[in-house]
Amino acid sequence: MKLLDAYIGRAVLFSTGVVMFVLLALFAFATFAGELDRVGQGNYDVWTAAEYSALLLPRLAYQLFPLVALLGSIIGLGMLASNSELVVMRAAGVSLKRMSWSVMRVGLVMLALMIVMGEFVAPKAELYAQSLRAQALSEKISFRSDQGLWVRDGNKVVHIRDLLSESEVVNVSIYEFNPDNSLNTVTKAHSAEINGDGWTLQRVSQSQVSVEGVTSVQYQSLAWDSLINQKLLSVVTVKPEFLSVVGLYGYIDYMQRNGLDAGLYQLALWRKVMSPLAAGVMIFLAIPFVFGSLRSVGIGQRIFVGTLLGIGFYLLDQTIGQMSLVYGVPAYLGVMVTPLLFLVLALVLVRRVR
Repeated sequence: MKLLDAYIGRAVLFSTGVVMFVLLALFAFATFAGELDRVGQGNYDVWTAAEYSALLLPRLAYQLFPLVALLGSIIGLGMLASNSELVVMRAAGVSLKRMSWSVMRVGLVMLALMIVMGEFVAPKAELYAQSLRAQALSEKISFRSDQGLWVRDGNKVVHIRDLLSESEVVNVSIYEFNPDNSLNTVTKAHSAEINGDGWTLQRVSQSQVSVEGVTSVQYQSLAWDSLINQKLLSVVTVKPEFLSVVGLYGYIDYMQRNGLDAGLYQLALWRKVMSPLAAGVMIFLAIPFVFGSLRSVGIGQRIFVGTLLGIGFYLLDQTIGQMSLVYGVPAYLGVMVTPLLFLVLALVLVRRVR
């Protein structure tokens, strides 16, 4: 049985790898082509665009994995079925349950790799990619890391600890310098909103530094004109779904303690938590494609139907998730609906296999 597991596993693993390579190549080319419009702005050249596109591949691989797992399993098992190898296995007394477990075993291995990719590789690559592009385009951003964003605005240096979106930031520090590079003013704000008219700082503490000493004043709200706008921040803001589970949990805790709406981050967190179930369901769904009512059709038709199911899964998951935010339904319930629906569909189809 170990030999059988390895044989089925290699077929599924190879086909999944091919599907992943093809889809990543297509998405990488599309991303690169989209970045060509920005080439020539600042220091943004073709090589920077190519590097930026390459850095997004780990995140794309993680996002595409449920669809890739479904198509890879369908193709791998379909090739075995086309060569009558699955028929021989069943004639030799190997049950459908045993062959399904062989597929799920290799699926668990791939799933473990994708979890590592999504938790450790993709968030760091995404962060570096956004920083790389922003630096090349604007020449204003000096440093972007897990500890925040540093931006130069004339004689001021701005540190933004948390970017909630391109229009809302938290924990802002503004350091203004004199012509001789001595420190003039330090302004700290709990949060800020950015719009076309400038910044509106909230809960502000401003300290004036001079040879006589330091004087401080407090403001509940303070307007501030800056060249740093939403367009600039949009290229370095990492969306919630691209953060790691640890990063999401930290953001949610922080926002809840400060009375901020953490709905988007909670939804992204539960999608991350439920992603193993979603990928497992998609792999399991490939079983009835080969042994069920589609066993007599060509591989092209199987791929077509599998692609439609994968796209349908994504659209339904996104729609129900957003609806849960609108109607105040707990995020974990909104995220669980689609995988459970597809799991029921897979179980029904498998039970009909003879």
